[in-house]
Amino acid sequence: MSIAAVIAPPAQTDPFAALNAEQRSAVEHGLDAPGALAPPLLVIAGAGSGKTMTLAARVAALVRRGADPQRLLLLTFSRRAAAEMEHRAGRMLHQALGLPATSKPPRLPWCGTFHSVGARLLRELAPRLGLAESFTVLDRADAQDLMALTRLAQGLQRSQERFPLAPTCLAIHSRAVNSQAPLAGLLQQAYPWCAAWADELQALFAAYAQAKIDQQLLDYDDLLLAWWHLMGEPALAHAVAARFDHVLVDEYQDTNRLQAAILQRLKPDGRGLTVVGDDAQAIYAFRAAEVRNILDFPQAFEPAARVVTLERNYRSTAAILAASNAVIGLAAERFTKNLWTERSSSEQPQLRTVADESQQAQGVADSVLDAREQGMALKRQAVLFRTAHHSAALELELTRRRIPFVKYGGLRFLEAAHVKDVLAVLRWAANPRGRLAGFRVARLLPGVGPAGAKRLLDSMAQAPDPAAALQAWKPPAAAAQDWADLRLLLDGLAASPWPTAITRAAAWYAPHLQRLHDDARVRQADIDQLQRIAAGYATLDAFLTELALDPPEASSDEAADPSLDEDYLILSTIHSAKGQEWNVVHVLNVVDGCMPSDMATGSSAEIEEERRLLYVAMTRARDQLHLWVPQSFYVTQQRAWGDRHLYGALTRFIPPPVAALFEAHGPAAGSTGAAIAPAGPLLIDLAAQLRGRWS
Repeated sequence: MSIAAVIAPPAQTDPFAALNAEQRSAVEHGLDAPGALAPPLLVIAGAGSGKTMTLAARVAALVRRGADPQRLLLLTFSRRAAAEMEHRAGRMLHQALGLPATSKPPRLPWCGTFHSVGARLLRELAPRLGLAESFTVLDRADAQDLMALTRLAQGLQRSQERFPLAPTCLAIHSRAVNSQAPLAGLLQQAYPWCAAWADELQALFAAYAQAKIDQQLLDYDDLLLAWWHLMGEPALAHAVAARFDHVLVDEYQDTNRLQAAILQRLKPDGRGLTVVGDDAQAIYAFRAAEVRNILDFPQAFEPAARVVTLERNYRSTAAILAASNAVIGLAAERFTKNLWTERSSSEQPQLRTVADESQQAQGVADSVLDAREQGMALKRQAVLFRTAHHSAALELELTRRRIPFVKYGGLRFLEAAHVKDVLAVLRWAANPRGRLAGFRVARLLPGVGPAGAKRLLDSMAQAPDPAAALQAWKPPAAAAQDWADLRLLLDGLAASPWPTAITRAAAWYAPHLQRLHDDARVRQADIDQLQRIAAGYATLDAFLTELALDPPEASSDEAADPSLDEDYLILSTIHSAKGQEWNVVHVLNVVDGCMPSDMATGSSAEIEEERRLLYVAMTRARDQLHLWVPQSFYVTQQRAWGDRHLYGALTRFIPPPVAALFEAHGPAAGSTGAAIAPAGPLLIDLAAQLRGRWS
């Protein structure tokens, strides 16, 4: 019997009929061996090639072939991606199993991000790891606060030379954990100015680890590190690996060495392992993502993993793909693929050269409004940029013209002070030994300062029962009533059903919000949104953990509520735009110094990642692509010369043969400045003046 007949009995409509030949090959891999797990599979999925549908279809095919949905592990990199994967796989399962329209497909309980799955496993196995099941997961801001307190306790602020501040210490710590690189070598490579502090940093990180254990805290990186350590213990590794017959990983090019090592320990021989990704979209080295994980994946197993390449693109026009293929085709090392499409278009991508950032901003605004008048909604247009500050001039121009916009890639929702306050109340109620949450909450009360908060937390740390010590503490007289209300709240939150607990916490916080913030009405909208998010979780632990691992992107501190306007333009860093698509895409500052960034030209690996970054930006476009090339631009880092402007040349990633695939507008390509007027009579002998300066 053919594999097609096994997957799609003649009596039913083929649920995989919409797949192309390459997608179907990936979906059916290894299913013709009854009772055996499939050999390892790598799916190289080009931009817009339908990778999510392919992965969802493979899940459906596995279940239809007899796999237990409870024993499938699906790993992604964001909560949104996990939800989308579960939704699509469920819909495909519904069709593949021929279920009635009113019935629900089988659940996929182990579909989530690496960090959320790690947190779930750690909670189940916490006692065997020396953890309490109620351990708290720190978000980035709280981890930074704890690092600052540990740095202070170590006396490092008193060093006579410049010791790295807490944010830098946390960044070094995170990079070392995720890259599994020795600290000394990492400092030399990525933080050379900190290299002399290797011993002190090693001691600081050890003290930071002890502080977390003492308070039953884990930071974001600990969730992977503890999972990896767990998989190094044979008995625990066997227990975890035995839960999952099949492991499927999305966006494999974004894994770091720690994640790759976890997968290797889950599936040592690779059987039952499917990974999907695109080496051409590996752009997260700054988060310790390792492109070699995907490049070396086939040879990681014996026999080598099978590779299936998806090259048909369902997103962009042929002209946009031709330019994108040419850009990535110059990469030093890659899986060879040539994206193609049936979407023809007579419109080429545009190279728009302008004099400076001001003209760039005006040109983008003009183009956006023109497209809108032709029926292209603002939401279907996006402006992408290498780093967040590159959009400053454009934001001013959009504001001047009253063009609404929402920007992604700045501060996150959880970093807003009022949101952190409410979350701290919940965290302290859940984990009374958490000093960071307790310190924040206690100081919200009028009359309780840092010294009083420290006395409270010290008394709780020394008591066998911290909750009892909290109830017995005597506050300053000025805080007596507020303290009584808080004590009553904390006592009741533990017994409150979820999500009633957050409603009670928000109600308690409301008068403090009014007292602490002049714009309390605007901030209250964030608290309301937090409560709506909370309603989607079954427990307080699940809510706090998931929100710390994958927080929302925006807050009222940054942009108005988009619902207040009929439409809005999308502004985004390229990193935040990955996985998205728009009909019209503008890319700012496509010049050397911005793309590649002048901060990322220290090695060939950095240059190659910058090339991939441009490729990712270009492949977000469906119908129109505009690359903007200002010939002078503002550089905030430049302090010693002139007016802080530099002249820019078209990025090295678009040499003349590639530029020929674009339609050029503005001054000639390769020009280094605006047109210069014809020479007139000599007014100043500049050469003589310059020589005289040093004579």
